Amino acid sequence: MSSKICNIIAFFALSSALFSPQALAHPHSFITLATTVMADNGQLNGLKMQWTMDEITSADLLYDAGNAKPDSPVWKKLAAEVMANVLGQHYFTEFWHNGKKVMFNNLPPEYGLARVGHQAVLTFILPLAHPQPLKGQSYRFATFDPSYFVDMSYDHNSDAKLPETLAAWCNIAVKTPRPTEAMQAFALSLDKADAPPEDMELGKQFAQQVTVQCQ
Repeated sequence: MSSKICNIIAFFALSSALFSPQALAHPHSFITLATTVMADNGQLNGLKMQWTMDEITSADLLYDAGNAKPDSPVWKKLAAEVMANVLGQHYFTEFWHNGKKVMFNNLPPEYGLARVGHQAVLTFILPLAHPQPLKGQSYRFATFDPSYFVDMSYDHNSDAKLPETLAAWCNIAVKTPRPTEAMQAFALSLDKADAPPEDMELGKQFAQQVTVQCQ
């Protein structure tokens, strides 16, 4: 495994800042999110996620994949390595119910990595450790890189979805935060070699919050 691939799967952040007008600013890489709530028998049991990496972040993964077919061992190996690092960061996701964190299973039941144009797309199911009741309940979740090396966000509010079975009696909403000017200035002041203090959770300050509310 080349060092450049180790970098991408460890941080999802490469040298994209070198090609950016804001070369010294966090974030350095970008992942576009799409999420569908998964439910069965009136219980929420997971999230189906799609992460689309920006073209520069994708470049080394796609280079290593070469012309391999989608179902080839090459893609499966790359997918497993990327997924292992996602799992090492608890799916980069927090999920809350009544002020308490909802735990996840350690292994996704399915995942895959694919090429879409010039971008790498990771898809997987994030399974809850225990199914959660939906009737009359509210849930909140967010996906983010705590270091804010990577911006992980929804391009459109509609990219966070409910299945048709829930659409009649549940609502889903995406709330985009408004960090203070001081927080934005701090993020912009960090260069590529800098990391914010761990307990600051800089990425959390910029993370979109998705709320699911059911009748």
